[in-house]
Amino acid sequence: MSVPAPDASGTTRQKLIDAAIELFRRHSVAGTSLQMISDELGLTKSAIYHHFRTRDELLSAIMEPVISELAELVETAEAQRGSRAQAESMLTGYISLAVAHRDLFPIFTGDPGVAELLRRQPQSATLVKRQADLLAGAEPGVSGQVRAALVMAGISAAVGVDFDGIDDRKLVDELVTATRRTLNLRSPRHKT
Repeated sequence: MSVPAPDASGTTRQKLIDAAIELFRRHSVAGTSLQMISDELGLTKSAIYHHFRTRDELLSAIMEPVISELAELVETAEAQRGSRAQAESMLTGYISLAVAHRDLFPIFTGDPGVAELLRRQPQSATLVKRQADLLAGAEPGVSGQVRAALVMAGISAAVGVDFDGIDDRKLVDELVTATRRTLNLRSPRHKT
């Protein structure tokens, strides 16, 4: 079998990422080997190793853009005045992020392999904790922490569902409405 030479545009790298996402979705991260990815694309393992040495390195490459966006959302939310404004900013930003990356979120939030990788990356683990703290801030104590965890899990689960006749904008609106109730946040007032 001949191996296509990686081109300067990163096409082979992107094909590896796309194939990995599909296989992670079907088989989980732990259930997907680099060999499976190479078989899926008709490449040799050495072609994969040219781009990614390990499955975790490949998973990190998939997660990195979303983690970077999440970091920006957390920083923006932390800059808001008051815990309710911070929670609102984090909530609406996170929902938009989850809907924009709805192909990835079920993998990121429901796969033990991803959770393990996040635990080994202190910056990512700290970021997720900061996010949860922002969401919980509107209601102090255990109740706020439970509600924040419920909201984060619910958003991740909902974006993985293929709702009939609902576009991304409508899904964002519905998720914001439902999760505001869970976090005891009021809808922002609209000036008339």
